[in-house]
Amino acid sequence: MTDTSNNAGRTVRIGGASGFWGDSMVAAPQLVKGGRLDYLVFDYLAETTMSILAAARAKNPEMGYATDFVDIAMKPVLAEIKRQGIKVVSNAGGINPHGCAAALRAVAEAQGIGLRIAVIEGDDVSALMPALRERGVRDMFTDEALPEKVLSANAYLGAAPVAAALAAGAEVVITGRCVDSAVTLGPLMHEFGWRSGDHDLLASGSLAGHIIECGCQATGGLHTDWEDIPDWAHIGYPIVECHADGSFVVTKPEGTGGKVIAANVAEQMLYEIGDPGAYLLPDVSCDFRDVTIVQQGDNRVRVSPARGRAPTPHYKVSATQLDGFRCAGSMVMIGIDAEKKARRTAEAILERTSEILRDGGLPPFTSTYIEVIGSETLYGPHARTRHGREVMMRVVANHPQKAALAMFAREIAPSGTSWAPGTTSPGGGRPAVSPLVKPFSFLLDKDALQPSFVLDGTRHPVAVAPGSPDQAVPPATPPDAWQETGEPTEDVRLIDLAYGRSGDKGNISNIGLIARRPEWLPLLWDQLQPAVVEAYFAHLPAGKVTRFHLPGTASMNLLVHDALDGGGPSSMRMDPLGKGMAQMLLDIDIRVPQRVAQEARALAAKRA
Repeated sequence: MTDTSNNAGRTVRIGGASGFWGDSMVAAPQLVKGGRLDYLVFDYLAETTMSILAAARAKNPEMGYATDFVDIAMKPVLAEIKRQGIKVVSNAGGINPHGCAAALRAVAEAQGIGLRIAVIEGDDVSALMPALRERGVRDMFTDEALPEKVLSANAYLGAAPVAAALAAGAEVVITGRCVDSAVTLGPLMHEFGWRSGDHDLLASGSLAGHIIECGCQATGGLHTDWEDIPDWAHIGYPIVECHADGSFVVTKPEGTGGKVIAANVAEQMLYEIGDPGAYLLPDVSCDFRDVTIVQQGDNRVRVSPARGRAPTPHYKVSATQLDGFRCAGSMVMIGIDAEKKARRTAEAILERTSEILRDGGLPPFTSTYIEVIGSETLYGPHARTRHGREVMMRVVANHPQKAALAMFAREIAPSGTSWAPGTTSPGGGRPAVSPLVKPFSFLLDKDALQPSFVLDGTRHPVAVAPGSPDQAVPPATPPDAWQETGEPTEDVRLIDLAYGRSGDKGNISNIGLIARRPEWLPLLWDQLQPAVVEAYFAHLPAGKVTRFHLPGTASMNLLVHDALDGGGPSSMRMDPLGKGMAQMLLDIDIRVPQRVAQEARALAAKRA
């Protein structure tokens, strides 16, 4: 194990400048100007992004990377990054990391700046697909056979190649597909000398990366008590001050908006991690259950080290295929019975266009979906608004042929003059027809790949820890049992008792809940039984619910299976990533003793 005593007094400051491809252009300049950084890291990739990049490279071999990284993020601050000696790590390479590096090098040379840029290779497994298909490899979630043609197929690499490239003298490291947290863990492995067997340290560094990988979600963004977060327009991007023992402090540049508070950082820790005792990454299996998160001062939150175990012997591979096309159109309905008018309009559009397809000898729509925005469609039986006088009709259709959906798009606008009174549109023309990208995932033995990095024209292979098949998770400690006192009870909304944040894990909705007071967690655990949550979301439809206890933060993680209509680009819903699921659950009534209700109301009054 690594001896961290020589680094005991050191702090490594890492700024997170991007949570996705399309994040704000103010992030990098803000962090470079006021962050006093050692490293600037960017996370750009998601499954949908990879398919978009694959399509871009098919049209132009020089594309296939996140162009924002070069043109929007790096170009304006490159000289200052060089002057301050800030090192940069980004997964902007997508499916063409060498093209990304070439573009950045050209920008640097135009400014008279010399940069040593390393490119991480080895994540693209497209060439292995025929052999894997022949071996009978199947999707790890749906058990479907691998498709004949793929747009992209990339393994989630870890942080070891990033650390090796930095050790070789790289000033900028550009990766293809890697786990989001690896762009932070790699610098920490390099700076502190953490090795592959330092599982607790690797888990802690991965947690630091997880906290900042979504940008402002660590500095007040998406916080349950959103009204408490000041100055959204100038919100600060996150910085982690990391220490050799694995602990770190979350903060942001001085003078920026937003707010770094313990509850918000806890929300982000729970975000999209699945089982918090077995958050599986290529470098380590993380256990976040006993992590503590404590307010240390204004805009400073300390996060304790995590625990870790050996990683699995596999990489997760995320691949994409073209599964036909999709079109989503909308019209606005105004007036009495607007919701009814919207539904009838959508049904008429589908009836008419289905007949046109049939009469033309074309196959039917693969699937269709109707939503009425403004009538709380997603809430199902929990909806409180069924008589809104301003709603938006949204109708979605999938079809194997693009031309069929071009007809569908054309037939939406005539509803404005043919059917319901009060029908209008904000404008924008006919809806676009877009490729329908279907993701699929499988596991690949680590020895099937050879990660490497290229620096100064030389390729360097990187040794990766083989992992262990023994992944028994230490048993969780359940919360203390809630003790009934026999006092009168009353209903309180969950939002007055807990913070919440949600996201997706494929077709699973991940809902994290943190008790506003630690002593309330046993009560919440008692009231939010899996069967209660299953019943609440039964209209979606959703499957079983599993839940996990995190004693360190008085929180729980709920996994609502099969809740997102396939999830990601496969889903036809307004909320394909489950971002609103926590907000929906926070509206449920919880039966609590009157004294707890009084305390909850007092906290709510302070927030108001």
